[in-house]
Amino acid sequence: MELRQLRYFVTLAEELHFGRAAAREHIVQSALSQQIQRLERELGVRLLDRSTHHVDLTPAGAAFLVEARQILDHVGRAGQAARNAGTPTPTLRAGIIDAGYDTMPQILRELQQTHPDITIHQVEAGTPEQYRQLADGRLDIAIGHASQAPAGVTSKLIRLDPLGVLVPEDHPLAELGDVPVAALSDELLLLGEESQTPELNQFVVTLCRSAGFAPTVYEGTVQSSRAAADLVLERRCVHCVPSSFRTSNRPGTTWRPLIEPVTHHPWSLLWYETNPSPHIAAVIDSARHLAERLGWLESLSPATGPAPDGGAPSVTGPSNEPV
Repeated sequence: MELRQLRYFVTLAEELHFGRAAAREHIVQSALSQQIQRLERELGVRLLDRSTHHVDLTPAGAAFLVEARQILDHVGRAGQAARNAGTPTPTLRAGIIDAGYDTMPQILRELQQTHPDITIHQVEAGTPEQYRQLADGRLDIAIGHASQAPAGVTSKLIRLDPLGVLVPEDHPLAELGDVPVAALSDELLLLGEESQTPELNQFVVTLCRSAGFAPTVYEGTVQSSRAAADLVLERRCVHCVPSSFRTSNRPGTTWRPLIEPVTHHPWSLLWYETNPSPHIAAVIDSARHLAERLGWLESLSPATGPAPDGGAPSVTGPSNEPV
């Protein structure tokens, strides 16, 4: 008994017509008839009742059809399993700064929906560590501020994230719809752990200086977004963070956007052009669709806030083009 005989029989049982079944199998009708007859001889039973105008399954043929379909299904699955085993599962290693910042996690969820075959490994690391892992090949793609990226790293601007301040719900600044940057001059300002978010820290300090004051920085540091929110709840400090900071909706706290000037922190995807991963383009494509849908770049303008290096207020450049 051959697999092709089983396949021919199943096709004929579905069509109940030799001409149509032969056409589906791309063989001549006489060859199909010969193979079915040979199968019946090997089994020692009649599988089909044939007449000039009709083809019907015998009781033996109906019983055989159930088993024949299962055999063909098993053979198909076996072949697919072998092909899958011979092809490594596509893998992407993507950096995220902290679970509290949702830009990269949102992009990766978008990517997973459109490319469910890609296995994504999220690596939580501060931006300096992400740069190191990009350089030695442990990361395929990272997220950060393009102006701080090492030489050789290519970037795409994906989000202009409004900057605001996280305060307790009963804090005087919570009563304002928008908080002028100058209003932070009388507050203890919590910055992120320098090893985690040096770019954002520099961005915030430069913003304060552009408003005419040097910020009074809270002496302690934190290594997680939850710990930062705890300090805010304890009224030890306020925390300057972008709108993407998930803990900004922590019960007992409230986030207020900063104005005068309205400022946006630019997030960029970062990777080495020499990285051989074929999935970087898919990440960029997912980021572009997400940015369009959620309006992440609607605030793009020549004056979206001070540059983190203290230079002219700009968030774009030759190496930091928007998606």
